[in-house]
Amino acid sequence: MLTMFTDTDTDFTPQDAKEYGFKLISMPYVLKEKEIKPYVDFDKFDSHAFYQQLRDGVMPHTSAISAEEYLNYFEPEFAAGNDILYIHFSAAMSCTFDNLNKALEILKNKYPERKYYSIDTKAITICSYNIVKAIGDLFKQGKSLEYVLDWAKTEVDHYAVYFYASDLRFFARSGRISNLSAVAGTLIGIHPVLTMTGKGVMTTICKVRGEKATLRKIVDFVEELADDIKNHRVIIGHADCLPLAQKLATMLKERLGNDLPIEYCVVNPTAGSHCGPDCIGVTFHAKRR
Repeated sequence: MLTMFTDTDTDFTPQDAKEYGFKLISMPYVLKEKEIKPYVDFDKFDSHAFYQQLRDGVMPHTSAISAEEYLNYFEPEFAAGNDILYIHFSAAMSCTFDNLNKALEILKNKYPERKYYSIDTKAITICSYNIVKAIGDLFKQGKSLEYVLDWAKTEVDHYAVYFYASDLRFFARSGRISNLSAVAGTLIGIHPVLTMTGKGVMTTICKVRGEKATLRKIVDFVEELADDIKNHRVIIGHADCLPLAQKLATMLKERLGNDLPIEYCVVNPTAGSHCGPDCIGVTFHAKRR
Protein backbone atom coordinates (compact mmCIF):
# COMPACT_ATOMS: atom_id res chain seq x y z
CA MET A 1 0.00 0.00 0.00
CA LEU A 2 1.03 3.59 -0.64
CA THR A 3 0.28 6.43 1.79
CA MET A 4 0.37 9.90 0.27
CA PHE A 5 1.33 13.02 2.23
CA THR A 6 1.36 16.70 1.47
CA ASP A 7 1.80 19.69 3.79
CA THR A 8 -0.15 22.79 4.71
CA ASP A 9 2.38 25.04 2.94
CA THR A 10 0.84 23.76 -0.30
CA ASP A 11 -2.43 25.44 0.78
CA PHE A 12 -4.09 22.05 1.16
CA THR A 13 -6.80 21.91 3.80
CA PRO A 14 -8.16 18.79 5.50
CA GLN A 15 -11.06 18.91 3.02
CA ASP A 16 -8.65 18.92 0.06
CA ALA A 17 -6.61 16.12 1.64
CA LYS A 18 -9.71 13.99 2.16
CA GLU A 19 -10.88 14.56 -1.41
CA TYR A 20 -7.58 13.38 -2.90
CA GLY A 21 -6.57 10.80 -0.31
CA PHE A 22 -3.64 12.62 1.26
CA LYS A 23 -2.50 12.82 4.86
CA LEU A 24 -1.61 16.36 5.88
CA ILE A 25 1.61 17.53 7.55
CA SER A 26 1.09 20.73 9.52
CA MET A 27 3.71 23.46 9.00
CA PRO A 28 3.78 25.71 12.09
CA TYR A 29 3.95 29.44 12.54
CA VAL A 30 4.45 31.59 15.64
CA LEU A 31 1.97 34.33 16.52
CA LYS A 32 2.35 36.42 19.68
CA GLU A 33 5.04 34.00 20.92
CA LYS A 34 2.74 30.99 20.55
CA GLU A 35 3.47 28.22 18.05
CA ILE A 36 0.38 27.29 16.07
CA LYS A 37 -0.03 24.21 13.89
CA PRO A 38 -2.61 24.62 11.13
CA TYR A 39 -5.49 22.14 11.35
CA VAL A 40 -4.05 20.69 14.55
CA ASP A 41 -4.59 23.69 16.83
CA PHE A 42 -7.67 24.77 14.88
CA ASP A 43 -10.16 23.02 12.61
CA LYS A 44 -10.78 25.85 10.13
CA PHE A 45 -8.47 28.69 9.11
CA ASP A 46 -10.09 32.04 9.89
CA SER A 47 -8.15 33.90 7.23
CA HIS A 48 -9.74 37.29 7.82
CA ALA A 49 -8.99 37.25 11.57
CA PHE A 50 -5.40 36.12 10.94
CA TYR A 51 -4.59 38.68 8.27
CA GLN A 52 -6.34 41.44 10.19
CA GLN A 53 -3.97 40.85 13.09
CA LEU A 54 -1.10 41.33 10.67
CA ARG A 55 -2.65 44.57 9.38
CA ASP A 56 -2.90 45.71 13.00
CA GLY A 57 0.83 45.28 13.50
CA VAL A 58 1.37 41.69 14.66
CA MET A 59 4.45 40.22 12.98
CA PRO A 60 4.46 36.40 12.93
CA HIS A 61 7.32 34.12 12.06
CA THR A 62 7.72 30.47 11.18
CA SER A 63 9.57 27.51 12.67
CA ALA A 64 10.80 24.19 11.29
CA ILE A 65 9.34 20.81 12.10
CA SER A 66 11.73 18.63 14.11
CA ALA A 67 13.00 15.23 13.01
CA GLU A 68 10.92 13.71 15.82
CA GLU A 69 7.75 15.23 14.39
CA TYR A 70 8.48 13.76 10.97
CA LEU A 71 8.98 10.39 12.63
CA ASN A 72 5.57 10.76 14.24
CA TYR A 73 4.02 11.29 10.81
CA PHE A 74 5.90 8.63 8.87
CA GLU A 75 6.84 5.77 11.22
CA PRO A 76 3.27 4.51 11.76
CA GLU A 77 2.97 4.07 7.98
CA PHE A 78 6.22 2.15 7.65
CA ALA A 79 5.35 0.05 10.70
CA ALA A 80 2.04 -0.85 9.05
CA GLY A 81 3.86 -2.01 5.93
CA ASN A 82 3.00 1.01 3.77
CA ASP A 83 5.32 2.93 1.46
CA ILE A 84 5.17 6.75 1.40
CA LEU A 85 4.88 9.44 -1.27
CA TYR A 86 5.37 12.97 0.04
CA ILE A 87 4.56 15.88 -2.30
CA HIS A 88 5.89 19.00 -0.63
CA PHE A 89 6.65 22.67 -0.93
CA SER A 90 10.10 23.73 -2.15
CA ALA A 91 12.95 22.07 -0.29
CA ALA A 92 15.11 25.08 -1.18
CA MET A 93 12.97 27.36 0.99
CA SER A 94 13.26 25.84 4.45
CA CYS A 95 15.69 24.08 6.80
CA THR A 96 12.83 21.81 7.80
CA PHE A 97 13.98 19.41 5.09
CA ASP A 98 17.28 18.89 6.93
CA ASN A 99 15.21 17.51 9.79
CA LEU A 100 13.16 15.45 7.34
CA ASN A 101 16.35 13.85 6.02
CA LYS A 102 17.47 13.00 9.56
CA ALA A 103 14.14 11.29 10.19
CA LEU A 104 14.38 9.37 6.92
CA GLU A 105 17.84 8.07 7.82
CA ILE A 106 16.45 6.67 11.07
CA LEU A 107 13.50 5.10 9.25
CA LYS A 108 15.70 3.66 6.50
CA ASN A 109 17.76 1.78 9.08
CA LYS A 110 14.70 0.61 11.01
CA TYR A 111 12.53 -0.32 8.00
CA PRO A 112 14.95 -1.17 5.15
CA GLU A 113 12.23 -2.91 3.15
CA ARG A 114 10.01 0.18 2.96
CA LYS A 115 10.12 2.75 0.17
CA TYR A 116 9.97 6.54 0.45
CA TYR A 117 9.22 8.69 -2.61
CA SER A 118 8.98 12.44 -2.85
CA ILE A 119 8.01 15.10 -5.35
CA ASP A 120 9.37 18.59 -4.80
CA THR A 121 6.92 21.11 -6.26
CA LYS A 122 9.75 23.68 -6.23
CA ALA A 123 7.12 26.17 -5.13
CA ILE A 124 4.95 27.13 -2.19
CA THR A 125 1.32 28.05 -1.56
CA ILE A 126 -0.85 28.29 -4.72
CA CYS A 127 1.70 26.94 -7.22
CA SER A 128 2.24 23.90 -5.02
CA TYR A 129 -1.53 23.67 -4.59
CA ASN A 130 -1.99 23.53 -8.35
CA ILE A 131 0.64 20.79 -8.73
CA VAL A 132 -0.63 18.65 -5.84
CA LYS A 133 -4.18 18.82 -7.21
CA ALA A 134 -2.93 17.84 -10.66
CA ILE A 135 -1.14 14.84 -9.16
CA GLY A 136 -4.24 13.96 -7.16
CA ASP A 137 -6.21 14.00 -10.41
CA LEU A 138 -3.76 11.55 -11.98
CA PHE A 139 -4.21 9.08 -9.14
CA LYS A 140 -7.99 9.49 -9.40
CA GLN A 141 -7.65 8.55 -13.06
CA GLY A 142 -5.92 5.33 -12.03
CA LYS A 143 -2.38 6.32 -13.03
CA SER A 144 0.42 4.34 -11.39
CA LEU A 145 3.01 5.72 -8.98
CA GLU A 146 5.68 5.21 -11.65
CA TYR A 147 3.63 7.25 -14.12
CA VAL A 148 3.18 10.08 -11.62
CA LEU A 149 6.86 10.20 -10.69
CA ASP A 150 7.82 10.34 -14.37
CA TRP A 151 5.16 13.02 -15.01
CA ALA A 152 6.59 15.17 -12.22
CA LYS A 153 10.11 15.15 -13.68
CA THR A 154 9.01 17.53 -16.42
CA GLU A 155 5.56 18.85 -15.51
CA VAL A 156 6.51 20.49 -12.20
CA ASP A 157 8.49 23.04 -14.20
CA HIS A 158 5.43 23.77 -16.36
CA TYR A 159 3.52 25.37 -13.49
CA ALA A 160 4.39 29.05 -13.13
CA VAL A 161 3.34 31.61 -10.54
CA TYR A 162 3.48 35.42 -10.34
CA PHE A 163 2.48 37.45 -7.29
CA TYR A 164 2.97 40.67 -5.36
CA ALA A 165 2.10 42.18 -1.98
CA SER A 166 0.89 45.65 -1.05
CA ASP A 167 2.70 45.73 2.32
CA LEU A 168 6.33 44.83 1.73
CA ARG A 169 7.42 44.69 5.39
CA PHE A 170 6.70 40.97 5.53
CA PHE A 171 8.84 40.10 2.52
CA ALA A 172 11.59 42.29 4.01
CA ARG A 173 11.54 40.35 7.28
CA SER A 174 11.95 37.09 5.41
CA GLY A 175 14.83 38.50 3.34
CA ARG A 176 13.01 38.46 -0.01
CA ILE A 177 13.61 42.20 -0.50
CA SER A 178 15.67 44.80 1.36
CA ASN A 179 14.24 46.91 4.19
CA LEU A 180 14.90 50.08 2.19
CA SER A 181 13.02 48.72 -0.83
CA ALA A 182 10.16 47.67 1.44
CA VAL A 183 9.75 51.09 3.01
CA ALA A 184 10.12 53.00 -0.24
CA GLY A 185 7.93 50.61 -2.21
CA THR A 186 5.11 50.64 0.32
CA LEU A 187 5.13 54.44 0.55
CA ILE A 188 5.05 55.19 -3.17
CA GLY A 189 3.19 52.11 -4.37
CA ILE A 190 5.99 50.25 -6.14
CA HIS A 191 5.28 46.53 -6.26
CA PRO A 192 8.01 43.96 -6.87
CA VAL A 193 6.48 41.12 -8.90
CA LEU A 194 7.87 37.81 -7.69
CA THR A 195 8.02 34.33 -9.16
CA MET A 196 9.38 30.88 -8.30
CA THR A 197 12.36 29.71 -10.33
CA GLY A 198 13.07 26.22 -11.62
CA LYS A 199 15.38 25.82 -8.63
CA GLY A 200 12.52 26.38 -6.22
CA VAL A 201 13.58 29.79 -4.95
CA MET A 202 11.65 33.03 -4.89
CA THR A 203 12.95 35.92 -6.97
CA THR A 204 11.86 39.40 -8.03
CA ILE A 205 11.31 39.54 -11.78
CA CYS A 206 10.31 43.21 -12.15
CA LYS A 207 8.99 46.24 -10.27
CA VAL A 208 5.82 48.08 -11.23
CA ARG A 209 4.20 51.20 -9.82
CA GLY A 210 0.50 51.14 -9.00
CA GLU A 211 -2.02 48.36 -8.43
CA LYS A 212 -3.65 48.36 -11.87
CA ALA A 213 -0.34 48.42 -13.72
CA THR A 214 0.99 45.58 -11.56
CA LEU A 215 -2.05 43.40 -12.23
CA ARG A 216 -1.75 44.18 -15.93
CA LYS A 217 1.92 43.09 -15.86
CA ILE A 218 0.98 39.80 -14.22
CA VAL A 219 -1.65 39.24 -16.92
CA ASP A 220 1.05 39.95 -19.51
CA PHE A 221 3.21 37.19 -18.03
CA VAL A 222 0.31 34.75 -18.06
CA GLU A 223 -0.55 35.54 -21.68
CA GLU A 224 3.09 35.24 -22.76
CA LEU A 225 3.78 31.91 -21.05
CA ALA A 226 0.38 30.18 -21.12
CA ASP A 227 0.51 26.60 -22.37
CA ASP A 228 -2.74 24.66 -22.93
CA ILE A 229 -4.03 26.90 -20.17
CA LYS A 230 -7.73 26.15 -20.54
CA ASN A 231 -7.20 22.44 -19.94
CA HIS A 232 -5.50 23.10 -16.60
CA ARG A 233 -6.48 24.94 -13.44
CA VAL A 234 -5.78 28.64 -13.22
CA ILE A 235 -5.64 29.40 -9.50
CA ILE A 236 -5.70 32.88 -8.05
CA GLY A 237 -4.43 33.04 -4.50
CA HIS A 238 -4.99 35.88 -2.10
CA ALA A 239 -4.19 36.84 1.48
CA ASP A 240 -7.62 38.11 2.56
CA CYS A 241 -8.21 40.30 -0.49
CA LEU A 242 -10.90 38.52 -2.49
CA PRO A 243 -12.08 41.69 -4.33
CA LEU A 244 -8.56 42.15 -5.68
CA ALA A 245 -8.47 38.47 -6.69
CA GLN A 246 -11.76 38.92 -8.53
CA LYS A 247 -10.36 41.99 -10.28
CA LEU A 248 -7.39 39.93 -11.47
CA ALA A 249 -9.77 37.20 -12.64
CA THR A 250 -11.74 39.72 -14.70
CA MET A 251 -8.57 41.02 -16.33
CA LEU A 252 -7.40 37.49 -17.14
CA LYS A 253 -10.75 36.59 -18.72
CA GLU A 254 -10.80 39.79 -20.76
CA ARG A 255 -7.41 38.85 -22.19
CA LEU A 256 -7.70 35.05 -22.44
CA GLY A 257 -11.42 34.32 -22.62
CA ASN A 258 -14.40 33.95 -20.33
CA ASP A 259 -14.02 30.15 -20.32
CA LEU A 260 -10.72 30.34 -18.41
CA PRO A 261 -11.04 27.74 -15.59
CA ILE A 262 -10.30 29.99 -12.61
CA GLU A 263 -10.38 28.86 -8.99
CA TYR A 264 -9.69 30.92 -5.85
CA CYS A 265 -7.50 29.90 -2.93
CA VAL A 266 -6.64 31.62 0.34
CA VAL A 267 -2.93 31.67 1.20
CA ASN A 268 -2.21 29.51 4.24
CA PRO A 269 -1.10 31.24 7.47
CA THR A 270 2.45 29.85 7.47
CA ALA A 271 3.24 31.19 4.02
CA GLY A 272 1.11 34.23 4.86
CA SER A 273 3.47 35.02 7.72
CA HIS A 274 6.08 35.81 5.05
CA CYS A 275 3.95 37.59 2.44
CA GLY A 276 1.56 39.44 4.76
CA PRO A 277 -2.00 40.54 4.04
CA ASP A 278 -3.25 41.69 0.63
CA CYS A 279 -0.85 39.52 -1.32
CA ILE A 280 -2.23 38.40 -4.67
CA GLY A 281 -0.98 35.96 -7.30
CA VAL A 282 -1.85 33.52 -10.05
CA THR A 283 -0.54 30.09 -11.01
CA PHE A 284 -1.12 28.38 -14.36
CA HIS A 285 0.23 25.78 -16.78
CA ALA A 286 3.09 27.40 -18.63
CA LYS A 287 5.65 26.82 -21.36
CA ARG A 288 8.28 27.18 -18.67
CA ARG A 289 8.88 28.86 -15.35
